[in-house]
Amino acid sequence: MYSIYKMQADELNKDFLDTLKTLFKHKQIEIVISEAEQVEENETNYLLHNANNCEHLMKALENIAQKKNLVSFDIDDLT
Repeated sequence: MYSIYKMQADELNKDFLDTLKTLFKHKQIEIVISEAEQVEENETNYLLHNANNCEHLMKALENIAQKKNLVSFDIDDLT
């Protein structure tokens, strides 16, 4: 499993560590820390710039709001 978590350093707390321990129970993990660039707004603008991407994203948001075409899974099935 590969996961990326982006957060402010002051958001790190015991709950976050407990979550990591639960997700990766009994597995060796590697933690890499890097200072992230603030590009979220640029990524959103880029995705919305293209009409096809914009339509796809808006449809996905609509599906989420209406709870349609959602995929769910049990995390235990991934191990």
